[in-house]
Amino acid sequence: MIHEDCVIVRDPEILGGMPVFRGTRVPFKNLLDYLEGGHTLDEFLEEFPSVTREAAIAALESR
Repeated sequence: MIHEDCVIVRDPEILGGMPVFRGTRVPFKNLLDYLEGGHTLDEFLEEFPSVTREAAIAALESR
């Protein structure tokens, strides 16, 4: 399922349909795991530079 306004997409061709940040192969779950593990958003963004701050915040807000 792909919508132009969504920052999180599911495509069976990408990681078996796992929700990922649009234009990347970074699973949304990675962000949740980082935050639940006590890490900051900045640490996540350093580790996954293909995800923008805006995309990460939008994904969390729409959750």
